[in-house]
Amino acid sequence: MKTRKYLILNGPNLGHIGTRQPEIYGAKGLDSLPELLKELLGEAAGGIELVFHQSNFEGNLIDRLEMARREELDGVAFNAGALTHTSLALADCLAWIGVPCVEVHLSNIFARTDEPLRQQSLMGKACIGVVAGFGILGYALAVLALERHVNR
Repeated sequence: MKTRKYLILNGPNLGHIGTRQPEIYGAKGLDSLPELLKELLGEAAGGIELVFHQSNFEGNLIDRLEMARREELDGVAFNAGALTHTSLALADCLAWIGVPCVEVHLSNIFARTDEPLRQQSLMGKACIGVVAGFGILGYALAVLALERHVNR
């Protein structure tokens, strides 16, 4: 069986997942992802390779998405942070690269009624789905969704 390779891509202010505002974003870090995947996928998790990238710069995120296309990655779990709500450039990139993407949010953006801008996504229509509100588990759920999408 071919190893599937997924990019876990994070945007601005997400370089400290697990320590940054744990009351909003949770206390677990990305290092717990392989264990979570094993819980969700069992032995199938052994056929998955995760590649991690984080940048505070929009252009760097676009470069990494274009690289994912060239590398023929199987999918992307992408938490663009605040750029989700503001970046047409990221939305345009996702629309053309042809790599399945699941939009990920640690918090439930739809419950953030005090900040209506955070309830919208410019990237969403270029993604196969959205996972929001489950903390670090959201990345594992996104990879599970990508697995189902790739293997259908």
